[in-house]
Amino acid sequence: MNPFRLDNEIALITGGGTGLGLAMARRIAEAGARVIITGRREQPLKDAANSIGQNASYIVHDIADFKQSAKLIDQTTAQAGASPTILINNAGHNLKKPAIETTEEEFQSMLSIHVLGSFALSRAVAPKMLEKKHGSILFIASAASLLAIPQVVAYSAAKSALVGMVRVLALEWSPHNVRVNAIAPGWIDSPMLKKAFDGDPARAQRVLQRTPMNHLGKPDDIAHAAVYLSSPAAKFVTGTLFPVDGGVSIGF
Repeated sequence: MNPFRLDNEIALITGGGTGLGLAMARRIAEAGARVIITGRREQPLKDAANSIGQNASYIVHDIADFKQSAKLIDQTTAQAGASPTILINNAGHNLKKPAIETTEEEFQSMLSIHVLGSFALSRAVAPKMLEKKHGSILFIASAASLLAIPQVVAYSAAKSALVGMVRVLALEWSPHNVRVNAIAPGWIDSPMLKKAFDGDPARAQRVLQRTPMNHLGKPDDIAHAAVYLSSPAAKFVTGTLFPVDGGVSIGF
């Protein structure tokens, strides 16, 4: 048996229509899982699902509307024929702004999407996983969970909160064989990164200077880590924050 295969698994991936979410959806489907992607905009989801193939479908859902999380799990179960065994909490956005100019509303929006939304969805999917004693929940954290990065105070707070949540959920759910982990991507060549670098070449230069491998990561670097952490190959891995960052978190 190939321990990296995901045959008979059902994976729900938020923010799966573009960027890192789409890369993860592709690789997880290639590993054999049935994949359901979600997001707010239907057309990118439809295009993404079509590009992945017959193992993929989509549901339009706003992660910030956390009161609808249980409904999303019900829809996923109806669409796939069984409840999800893999959840990847990926949906999110960034806010590049000095702390002094960041409003309470902007800060709250960041927390609602990254923290409350992902917690509500994890809580909604967990009962069936716990009942079956089988499941993997993965959060996409950030290098901002580990490092002080200027002009992203709300994003850093939200991504740092995920790390604490992962540890507590892992402690509570791992005795029932439901593993909870997080990936901390470094700077990955993606639409979100391009937006962060827009009009700020000095920032882009600093990023490369701080990255020991001296280049940006690719979405597949995160996708391959997600396949591993969701697979039987990682059956004894839980409560971890797994940096995939070209060495950023260990650099001077």
